Amino acid sequence: MGHELLLCTHNNHTILDDMFGNNLLPGTQPTPQNGPDKNDWYPFTSHVKFETAEFLFTTSQMPQSHVDRLMQLWTASVLHHNEWAPFVDHVDLHQVINTIPHGDIPWKSFQVKYAGKIPECNVHGWMSKGYDIWFWDPNAVVKTLLGNPDFHKHFNYVPYHEFEPTEQHRWENFISGNWAWHHADILAKDPAMHGAMLVPIILGSDKTTVSVATGQNDYYPLYLSIGNIHNNTHQAHCNSVVLLAFLTIPKSIEDTAEFRKFRCQLFHTTLAHILSSLRDGMSKPEVQQCPDGHFRCTAYALAAYIAEYPEQVLLSCLIQGWCPICTSMSNNLDGHDSVLRSHQHMEFCICAFVLVELWDQYSVVGNLMPFTNDFPHADIYKMLTPDLLHQTIKGIFKDHLVTWIGEYLKITHGEAEANWILDDINRRIAAIPLYPNLQHFPEGWRFKQWTGDDSKALMKVYLPAIEVSAFLDFCYYAQRNSLDETALGNLGEALQCGGSRCNKCFHHHHCVFQETGVCDNRPKGFLLPWQHSMNHYQHLIQEFGAPNGLCSSITESKHIKAVKQLWRCSNHFEALVNFKSCSMLKGSILSATMEESDILHHGDIGLDNDNDSEGSDVDDNEVQVHDGPHVLNYVCLAKTPVCKYPSSLDALACHVQHPNLPLLTCHFLHSQLHNDTSQSAVNVVLPDLSDSPVSVFCSTILTFYTPSDLSGLGGMHLECIWIFLEQDPDIPGMGGLHIGRVFLFFSFTYDDIKYNPCALIQWFSNVSDGPDKDTGMWVVQPDYDANGQQELEVVHIHSILHGAHLIPVYGHTHPPTDIQYTNSLDVFQAYYVNKYIDHHTFEIAF
Repeated sequence: MGHELLLCTHNNHTILDDMFGNNLLPGTQPTPQNGPDKNDWYPFTSHVKFETAEFLFTTSQMPQSHVDRLMQLWTASVLHHNEWAPFVDHVDLHQVINTIPHGDIPWKSFQVKYAGKIPECNVHGWMSKGYDIWFWDPNAVVKTLLGNPDFHKHFNYVPYHEFEPTEQHRWENFISGNWAWHHADILAKDPAMHGAMLVPIILGSDKTTVSVATGQNDYYPLYLSIGNIHNNTHQAHCNSVVLLAFLTIPKSIEDTAEFRKFRCQLFHTTLAHILSSLRDGMSKPEVQQCPDGHFRCTAYALAAYIAEYPEQVLLSCLIQGWCPICTSMSNNLDGHDSVLRSHQHMEFCICAFVLVELWDQYSVVGNLMPFTNDFPHADIYKMLTPDLLHQTIKGIFKDHLVTWIGEYLKITHGEAEANWILDDINRRIAAIPLYPNLQHFPEGWRFKQWTGDDSKALMKVYLPAIEVSAFLDFCYYAQRNSLDETALGNLGEALQCGGSRCNKCFHHHHCVFQETGVCDNRPKGFLLPWQHSMNHYQHLIQEFGAPNGLCSSITESKHIKAVKQLWRCSNHFEALVNFKSCSMLKGSILSATMEESDILHHGDIGLDNDNDSEGSDVDDNEVQVHDGPHVLNYVCLAKTPVCKYPSSLDALACHVQHPNLPLLTCHFLHSQLHNDTSQSAVNVVLPDLSDSPVSVFCSTILTFYTPSDLSGLGGMHLECIWIFLEQDPDIPGMGGLHIGRVFLFFSFTYDDIKYNPCALIQWFSNVSDGPDKDTGMWVVQPDYDANGQQELEVVHIHSILHGAHLIPVYGHTHPPTDIQYTNSLDVFQAYYVNKYIDHHTFEIAF
C-alpha cells in the first residue's frame, strides 16, 4: 500500500499554484460561508412539517395513496383540538417539496430535432420527433462542489507529483496524475492563467432503466465531479459525484445507417450544449469560493470521462471492436505497432483519407465530430479512464473467463464429463465458508442474471477455487488506493508474460483458451477490446491516478439514489431533492421539541443521543463504512451480551463443549495480571475464577484502514470477523501473522475488574514457508495437541488484526455431496487463506 502520506514529498506545480496569485496575509480568516438559519424551515412552516416530509418522501418513500390516508388519520386524531395534519395530501406534500430552495439548482431543458433532409414519403418517426433534454447548469454545479465545506481536508488545490522516501513516484488522487501536471503546463503558457487553480471536470455516463416516470426505458444519466476531490471521498459516496443531466437515447424500428448517425450526432450535440456554460472558464479564470472558505481564480478543463466500452466507442466516434485509446487494428489488438490516439492524430487522418479508408483502416466515423471539439485543450481520446467494473470484472471475468472455462471443459472432456466437472466446481463454491459481506452461492455460479455485486463476490471465490490467480492479482493491484512504481510493475507482471511469473501471468493462462479453440483461434490474439484494455492500465494510472476514484461502479451506484428512487417518488424532475443538503437534520424532532419546552433539562425523560442511536443500528451481516479515526485497526465487542447463556465459566464450558475453557481463561488472566507468559503451567499459581460472572457476545466488530475498499472519508471500514492475529509486527506478511478460528467471544469479571473482551480461538499453522505456487495463497492447517485435541487459547481481541477467510483445499478429489458451508471448516485437512476476500487482506496476506 506504499508509505504513509506524511513520509512522502510533494512537488507542486510552480505556475498553476494558487500561492502564485495574490496571497493573503498569514492568518487571514476565510469569508464566512452562508448557511441556512437553524430555525428557518422555509418552505415548511415548522420543524415537524420538515421532518414529516423527509420521512415520507426520503426515508420510507411512502406511496401516494398511503400518504393521503396517513394525513386523513392524522387530521382525525387532532381535529378536536382544532389542529390539522402537516399536509392535506400527497399533492400538497410534493408542491412544498418542489419549492425547497436550499442546495438545489433549477432544472433547465431544451429540445433537439433532426435537422437533415426529410424525404417526401416514408418519413421515419425519429426524423420528426423532438427529444427533450433536462439538465442542471454545470457551471452552477461546479460552483456548488467547490464551495462545499465538507470537502475541506479532502481537496487538492494544486497539481503535484508525489514521491516516496525511496524516490519512487506515487499516484493516488486525480490531481497527482500526469494529466493534471501536463495540462497545467499548457495553461501556464497564458500569463492570465498564472496563479489560477486548475479544476479538472470529470464526467461519467452509464445507461440505466427508468421506466416508472416515462414510457421510454433507456436513459443516459450524466454525472459530474471535479478532480480536486480526493479519491476516498468518491469511494465514500459523499455527494462528490452529482447528477447533471438525462441524455435521451432515440429508438427506431429501422436500424439504418442514417439513424445510427443521427443518434451519435444527438449524443455529442447534447453534451456540447449542456457543457457550454463551462467554456468561458476554460480560457479565462473565474473567481470561486473553495471548501476552505477562501476565494480563488479557477481554470476549468475537461479532464476525464468514465464510461464502459460501448459508450467509449460512442464518445470517440469509432467502430465497435476497435480500441478507443490506441490505433491497434481490430484483427490484431495484441499487436505492438500501435500509437495512442489523440485529437491531432484524428484530425490528420480525416484530412488525409477518404471516409471509406477511415472506416476500414482506422475505425473512424469520419463524418462525426466528438463534443470535445467545442472546448479548448479537450481531447476525448485522452479523457477515457480505465473501467474496472464493466470492462474488467463484468466483462473479462463474467462474460469471458467463466464462459470460456465451461466451453474449454466441453471441448477437452466432452459435454457429459464437462457438466459433471462444472457441477463439482459448483459444489466447491457452495461449500466455501461464509464471510461478512460475501454473498453465498448455494447453487454455485449457475444463475441467470448477474449483477455487478454478483460478479465481484463470485470472483473472490471462483478463481481461487479453480486455482487461477493472475487475473485476480491484476484486479487487486489496479484497485489499490495508491500505486507506486513497484505496484505498477507488479500490475504489468500479473498481466504480461516475462520474468519469474511467466507461468503465472494472465496472458499465459488465457492462451490455453486460444489453443483449444474456445474462442477465435487466429494467431493474432483474442480480438476482445475488454481484455486489450488491460494493456493500457499502467499508462492510464500514471495519467489519472488510482482507478478506484474513477471507476464506473461509482456512477452506477448513483443510479439508485440519484435516479431510480427519486423517479419512483415522483413523475417530474422538480422532485429531485436531498433533504440532508438543507443542513437542517440535526438531532431528532422529539429532542428538539423537548429542548424548546425545557423538558430535557429536568432529567425526567431519558433520550438516547441521536447519533448513538443511529450508530447502534449495525447489522452484523453487513459491511459498514466508517469515517475514522485513521488508524490501522481497532476492535470492540457487540454492545449487548447474548441472553440465555450460562453466567459461570464451568457451566459455559459445558454449554459450548470446550471443557478446558476455565483453565485457558485462568492462563489468560495470569498473563494479563503479570505480563509474563514464560512460566510453565506447573509453576503458575492460577487465579480462581469459579465465581466470576461471564457474558457471551455474538460478534465482534473490527474497524480497519482499507481505502481501496468501500470505506468512509478516513478510509475506515467496519465488519464482523473471522481472524488474523498479529504475532510479530516486525515481520511482513503472513510471516508475522497467525490464523485463528473463533469459537467464542466473552468477557468476565475478576476482583471487581471487567476483562473485556476475550476470544476463545483454535490456532491454525502455515503448512509451508511460502504461499502455494499455483494460487499465490498461503495454506494453513488446524493445530492439535499431543492428545489429538484442538489447540485452543484465550486471547485478547486487541491482538486481532483483520478478518480471515479460509477456502478448503479440495485437491483433485471431489468433495462429498453432504459437505455444506456450515461444516466445511471441520472436514478438510488444509485451507487456503483467501487473500482475495478484500483489498486489506490482499495487502497483508502475502
